[in-house]
Amino acid sequence: MDVMGDKATLFETGRFVTPSGQEETRDDETGEAAEEARQRLAAEAGDVEAMSVLGAMLLRRGDLDGAEPHLRAATAEGDRAAANNLGVLLHQRGYADEAAGWWRIAAVAGSAAAAHALGRHHRERGDEPAAEYWLRQSAEQGHVLGAYALADLLEHRGDDAAEQWMRVAAERGHREAAYRLARTLDRRAAREGGAGADNGVGAAGDAAPGASPQEEAEQWYRQAAARGHRRAALHLGAILEKRGELKEAGRWYLTSAKDGEPRAACALGFLLRDAGDEESAAVWWLRAAQDGDGNAANALGALHAERGQTQTAERWYRAAMDAGDINGAYNLGLLCAEQGRIGQAEQWYRRAAYAGHREAANALAILLLQGGDETGAEPWFSKAAEAGSVDAAFNLGILYAKRGEDVAALRWYERAAAAGHTEAALQVGIARLRDGDELAAERHLRCAAGGGSAEAAYRLAAVLDARRPPVSPHELGEPSHEKSECEEWYERAAMQGHRRAQVRVGMLAAARGDVVEAARWYREAAEAGSRNGAFNLGLLLAREGSEPEAAVWWTRAADAGHGRAALRLALVYARRGELAEGQRWADRAVSLGPGEVAERAARLRDALREEMSA
Repeated sequence: MDVMGDKATLFETGRFVTPSGQEETRDDETGEAAEEARQRLAAEAGDVEAMSVLGAMLLRRGDLDGAEPHLRAATAEGDRAAANNLGVLLHQRGYADEAAGWWRIAAVAGSAAAAHALGRHHRERGDEPAAEYWLRQSAEQGHVLGAYALADLLEHRGDDAAEQWMRVAAERGHREAAYRLARTLDRRAAREGGAGADNGVGAAGDAAPGASPQEEAEQWYRQAAARGHRRAALHLGAILEKRGELKEAGRWYLTSAKDGEPRAACALGFLLRDAGDEESAAVWWLRAAQDGDGNAANALGALHAERGQTQTAERWYRAAMDAGDINGAYNLGLLCAEQGRIGQAEQWYRRAAYAGHREAANALAILLLQGGDETGAEPWFSKAAEAGSVDAAFNLGILYAKRGEDVAALRWYERAAAAGHTEAALQVGIARLRDGDELAAERHLRCAAGGGSAEAAYRLAAVLDARRPPVSPHELGEPSHEKSECEEWYERAAMQGHRRAQVRVGMLAAARGDVVEAARWYREAAEAGSRNGAFNLGLLLAREGSEPEAAVWWTRAADAGHGRAALRLALVYARRGELAEGQRWADRAVSLGPGEVAERAARLRDALREEMSA
């Protein structure tokens, strides 16, 4: 029992000024001995208060045999503090029922500490109504431990009044109450979807009126952490890290980790790694992993895997599994797959997947699919997708699309897209365009383009481009007009290396009269293998009087199957008088098309043939 007497009564002389529930530590042992001797003389002279104080001093020191006669003597004279402490002594000796009898006497006489002890005794015996009665008596008299114990009892029952008493205990400095109150507020904030405070908050008790549950929770975490509560320091560090206040978060993680909290040591390791200090991170991960933290063991495994130390990595992944972290099995699967140990990878993926690891189920399905077992892969994709794996939902879409089951494929693509999967949003956008639903298509293409998909940016630009009113043509060299939104999306795709977008940006630049910009984008597309880019660059160079260089790019385009480029080359060689070469490129243009080009090329070819035979 963590009670030591009704100190408000025991020490009312003022010589002991520590608050109730805290022990006095004397720096001067000689002074303590002198005080004990003084109290002993007074007790021997029949001073009841001295008997009570002396008994409490001996009880604190663990001298039960010495304390008992003094406490019994003071109790016989009606000292309620002595009755309470006699109960404590008897409880320590193992006489719980006799202890309860003395606590009852003291509690009836008004001892809040005795009421608290009696309430706990009844709760240990399973008599909750009696426990609540005495704990409430203690709490209502201002006893902080009584308030906390009452709150704990009410919380166990699911009684809403628990929070009120937990708050009372927290406000009076009980650190565990402050922590548990913070947890209650934190859970409420999570249910309500509340966001954390944008600004720093002060100490508990300084909350602004109308503070959110999350803001108030932070304040109580801070108070409990300041009093040495290691889990409160961990949670406070997590709140600060999420808010981007990394230095202060690190300080609280360090405080908690030094107090032996492995999760804080693990979190500190991640902070240090993100700051570029891998060696210090490894030290804290090692400390946490040795204390049984599976997440830290996984982090160590990943660190050694990155360094090519696969045996050490595997050892730590196994340690993570031993700590109950199924991520260890998944990471072992990844490690084996990277090494080409497919059979072992499948084994570890299965172990994690059967334990409910959704990404392991997705990885297992991919492995089976790569091995040609589509039938075996599908249920694992489904299991992973139903468990919330966005990648698995997308992969199911691919699987159904491959079979031609477009409706089922679209359903899974939409599910993945709703969870933010960029490529899935692109596929939904393409499907909506195919169905003629341009507005829905635009919405999904915007999501995918915003997520970094170059193809989505290009297709979105094409949708917007088709809506633009006709623009009057600009002569080369004229001042450029302001870029439209569609051109901005074309440019975004072009900067990501999308060749068709690069060609289109070049065309729009040329239409604005910006020859240099147009040539830059045509050249970039052409060098990446775009035949349209090469053809358009050739046109631009020819207009600028650089026909020999234009012919080089037209040749590249024609060799890649561009009919118009082949026709241009035929005309170039015809003008030069190289009739045979002109005829060869005309033949090539006829075969490549399209129809209009093939028709013109055929007339040119026939004319060249007649001239050569004349």
